[in-house]
Amino acid sequence: MTISNQPRVLLSANELTCIREERILFDGLSFTINTGDIVQIEGPNGAGKTSLLRIIAGLSRPYAGEVQYLGDDITRCRDEFNHDLLYLGHLAGVKSELTAEENLNFNLRISGYDDFDTTELLAKVNLAGFEEALAGHLSAGQHRRTALARLQHSNCKIWILDEPFTAIDKKGVEELEQLFIHHAKSGGCVILTTHQDMSIISDDILRKITLDYRFA
Repeated sequence: MTISNQPRVLLSANELTCIREERILFDGLSFTINTGDIVQIEGPNGAGKTSLLRIIAGLSRPYAGEVQYLGDDITRCRDEFNHDLLYLGHLAGVKSELTAEENLNFNLRISGYDDFDTTELLAKVNLAGFEEALAGHLSAGQHRRTALARLQHSNCKIWILDEPFTAIDKKGVEELEQLFIHHAKSGGCVILTTHQDMSIISDDILRKITLDYRFA
């Protein structure tokens, strides 16, 4: 990843409207996300945080508006956008019948990586010794760490993470925050939701986009 001292716009949302079950979650929402940004989407349950993440990631279409990557609608530059995107949803997405190592190996290979050391990557998320354990025998926190291990070997500029700190202890949260800061300083961006307080990432680094619950 190229390190740049000058931020540039990676993503822009233009007048986004999202409707779910005949309820407007948000409308006319616009913002830009630059290289070096760490952005937290916040708001009460039901405000549309996950819906917004999925729209930004191109997994859902907005009712109105568009998301652009490097100035082009993501629907017109799908291959390039997907190449630069790492999306982790609220669920860990770990297959219980596979080992931790097999899960990580599978996810990295379908993302196009073929030169990595799964043992080293799992050790970085404190799963040393659990490489050959079936995921079905691991805890919720270990599931989350197995999923997050792919961040250690990602060249994607854009990280979109839905509740990445779920089931992670305080030390693990701090380690993830350090990883986010390093990624942002290396020319990437991180967009996330979380209900947990972040201790290392200060308000000087963190940007927030707040969604308000609508009853209409």
